Amino acid sequence: MAASVEFCQFVLDLLQPLGRVTARRMFGGFGLYFDGRMFALIADDTLYLKADDRNRPFFEVAGMPPFRPQVGGRTMTMPYYRAPPDILEDSGQLSEWARASVTAALDSPPKSGPPKSRPKKAETHAGKKRRVAPKKSGKPGRKTPGKRAQRKPGKRAPRGARR
Repeated sequence: MAASVEFCQFVLDLLQPLGRVTARRMFGGFGLYFDGRMFALIADDTLYLKADDRNRPFFEVAGMPPFRPQVGGRTMTMPYYRAPPDILEDSGQLSEWARASVTAALDSPPKSGPPKSRPKKAETHAGKKRRVAPKKSGKPGRKTPGKRAQRKPGKRAPRGARR
C-alpha cells in the first residue's frame, strides 16, 4: 500500500481550489485532511475519496471500486472509493468530487480521538483514589527503607521534620 510523495504532492496541487488540504503519512500511504477531518486517502498511488449515501452512486455509476485493504489476513471494505482517472486531469472536476467527499467527512460522526493516557496507579477510571501499596525492596524479608534512608546524601531534612 505504498504511495509516492510525488503523487501525493500532485494531488495536493490539484486540490488547491478546495482550500487548505493537508496530507499525513499513514500505513505506507497518505490521508488527506480538510478542517481536521480525513476526506480522502492515497494508497499505491491511487486516490480514494470518502463516500456516503449522497455521493456513493456517482462512484458506482463510474464503475469505481471501494477501498479494500487487507488487515490481519481479512479484507475490509472502507467508505472510500477510487477516484475516476479522468478527474485527475481536471482540477475543477476533482475539486467538485472532493467537495462532496469533504461534506461526507464532515457529516460523519468523528472517530475517537487519540488514545487517552492510562490512569495513574493511584486513580481508577471513575477518578476515585484507591490505596496503593508501597514498593517492596528486591530482597525477601527486607522492609522498605524509611524516609531518612530515602533522602539523597548531603540533603538536609525539611524544617519541622522528625529526626
